Amino acid sequence: MAHASKQIGVGLVGYGLGGRVFHAPFIQATDGLALRAVVSRDPVKVLGELPDMTVVPSVDELLAQDGIDLVVVSSPDALHAEHAIAALRAGKHVVVDKPFATTLADARLIAETADLAGKMVTVFHNRRWDADFLTLKRLIGEGRLGRIVHFESHFDRWRPEPAAVWKEAREGGSWLDLGPHLVDQALCLFGRPEAVTADICAMREGAPAPDWFHAGLHYPGLRAVLHSSKLAADHRLRFAVHGTGGSWIKHGLDTQEGAIVAGALPGDTNLGCDPVLGMFSQAGNRELPIANERGNYGLFWQGLARAVQWNEPNPVPVNEALSVMDVLQAGLESAAKGCTVRL
Repeated sequence: MAHASKQIGVGLVGYGLGGRVFHAPFIQATDGLALRAVVSRDPVKVLGELPDMTVVPSVDELLAQDGIDLVVVSSPDALHAEHAIAALRAGKHVVVDKPFATTLADARLIAETADLAGKMVTVFHNRRWDADFLTLKRLIGEGRLGRIVHFESHFDRWRPEPAAVWKEAREGGSWLDLGPHLVDQALCLFGRPEAVTADICAMREGAPAPDWFHAGLHYPGLRAVLHSSKLAADHRLRFAVHGTGGSWIKHGLDTQEGAIVAGALPGDTNLGCDPVLGMFSQAGNRELPIANERGNYGLFWQGLARAVQWNEPNPVPVNEALSVMDVLQAGLESAAKGCTVRL
């Protein structure tokens, strides 16, 4: 039996890259979601792209607005816990941008607050819907790679000069910025690791926070290597996956972010299409190009709308988001102490 349609009023906290590129366009394009207010200190920027939008200067004023059922927290990392908890206590469902919080303790407090409030909380781990990751999931599901023994995931960049923005100085540096993407993908594929060994440091001169990490997740018969550098002039490698059935090597990053920054909209014909094919090889055989799945961040938002409206599954269950935070914290501890941390 078809469900009757109803609108979920959405309030967006923050209109930086996350709010402008990853959230607002997809909220507006998703049936059942209605973006009704934005928290920003720069209303001119918001209204230039979202004419007639209600823009308020604070989270308190957002929570006082009528018709807000769901709050999307895209504020600086250090404010995630404060803003998420305030929204939950005000009776709103909540989406938190990654990282869930800056500490595991704060992430757990958000989850506990959601339980007490009887509201849903989820984390925007959007790279579950990258074209390359969906392709890898398909290959593993088909058994084409056999038993995976080595998984290598890169998120490298060429940014030799640190920019004077808060993101460059965020607590935990790249490990709490790009690390959540790589950790979440690894956990989606392989589950919770037995231990973490991480090296996290600053490589660029004058870097205010770590800009390089190399982390190993320990599994029985498998090692997952997560790596990121901002001093990688050649940053094409994305995945190198080796199994008993063959290897898959993928270059190039999912194209959705760049396309939306350049003006594409959810639903556009080519959005999510990755033109760089991964290569599959077996011992003694030539490389074979593998067709990519189509990436689609809209699937997160569609799942979210169904979860809020009809109590369908949370697109990123809170226990999975907490597991990501557990690994991130173990990585920080491992790097600080110079040892392997068991989970």
